[in-house]
Amino acid sequence: MDTDLDDAHTDYTNPRPRPVPAGCTENEEDWLRHLLHDTPNGHLLARNAMTQTLTSGRPIHLMHTTTALDAIRASGQLYASSGCLLAALYCAPLTETPNGLSPHNLGAYLLETKPHTRTLMIEITPTAPAPAKGIDYLRLGQLHLNTYLDHRSLLTETEDLQLRERALHRIREAAPFLDIALAGATGHHTPPGTFVDQLAAAVRSLPFLGYVYFEVLSEYLMLHSTSTETKTFEEVGEMNNRLYKRLAFNAVSDMDKLFDLSRFHPGHQQLHDLIAAIEPALAAGTARYTRDRLSHLLTALALDSGQDATTFTFRDHDFDSLARTAPSLLGQTLFREMRALRRYPQLYLAFEQAKALRAWTYWNDHKIATPFNGFLPKGEIGVNPAFPADRKVWLAETCERGLLHPVEQLGVTFVPRMADLGMTAMRRDATGKAAGHPVAA
Repeated sequence: MDTDLDDAHTDYTNPRPRPVPAGCTENEEDWLRHLLHDTPNGHLLARNAMTQTLTSGRPIHLMHTTTALDAIRASGQLYASSGCLLAALYCAPLTETPNGLSPHNLGAYLLETKPHTRTLMIEITPTAPAPAKGIDYLRLGQLHLNTYLDHRSLLTETEDLQLRERALHRIREAAPFLDIALAGATGHHTPPGTFVDQLAAAVRSLPFLGYVYFEVLSEYLMLHSTSTETKTFEEVGEMNNRLYKRLAFNAVSDMDKLFDLSRFHPGHQQLHDLIAAIEPALAAGTARYTRDRLSHLLTALALDSGQDATTFTFRDHDFDSLARTAPSLLGQTLFREMRALRRYPQLYLAFEQAKALRAWTYWNDHKIATPFNGFLPKGEIGVNPAFPADRKVWLAETCERGLLHPVEQLGVTFVPRMADLGMTAMRRDATGKAAGHPVAA
């Protein structure tokens, strides 16, 4: 069993609560119970249209938007890319109707906002029903750390030292806030507004916090929304993706050009105003939910479960002690700091392909042809390029009703190889720098 990847997968249809550090006032069972049963849309975690399709064993239809149709035709190949799906081709679900293929609301959003792209329709015939296990990218820290440790010989001595020092510096700078989060998880709360302001300031020191912050708010919005729009999507078994899209794009200028959550750090008042503009009834409870949920989640993510959160502090650690006591947080920090290395474009495939091979092996062992983002089953789903299943690809067009129709079958195959960094626009800015980080000197 690959314990790093097993821990990073979540199945809300068959919850497997993970251990948390000693001293936490709530455990994973408490939060699972609350999310599943005490929120208006919690039932969609365990029962939604996407996971029902995956577990049925029936053919799966997905859509993928691309700006590289000519290159795909020329090569006859489709590759995976890194991101929230780790090593899969990013897609959204499609549902068969008598009049065409209906996109999930995430796919409909992509079609509306990316008019310059072409759309591929992918049909996958699985070999067996798949489990509803989704990959939670917030829990990939141990995989990132172990990949670095296994392959650090690919770095120069100077690069390795720089990477370690920068990761250590990031965590030390954020240590005061990290300790505040630990205190919150153990029952010693900071006022909600103060906590959010402290969190916002700490994101600038430790970019990973921006990702946790954003996902906690996505969870809050998607599970608690009672808007007419949300209810319309809920009726067809879908979470409302437009909620967190509005949040991200309203919070950060140019987020539509470079979706980089290290830039997501609204303070308390800005956060209140952002949520009020999206769904006014939810604004008053946002800061408290953020404090309570993020304190627990970050403690569970950051600390090894063998630690005691009531006595631990993030201050004054060296690299090796963090590798023992907070391996996941260290791994997430290393993963992001590696993008600042000058040689990152050359190193990218070496490190990401190593993770991909482990992911493809894990998914194949568990009969997962289409891994999905499992922090929330929001509709972000991918194609495992190494899965031995029958797959067909068509160029598709969208009709006036918003339905997709295949117009041309393409002679392309999926290749178990990561796409080159230059092909992954989500990870690079216009100058070629890694997202969210200046190139290090």
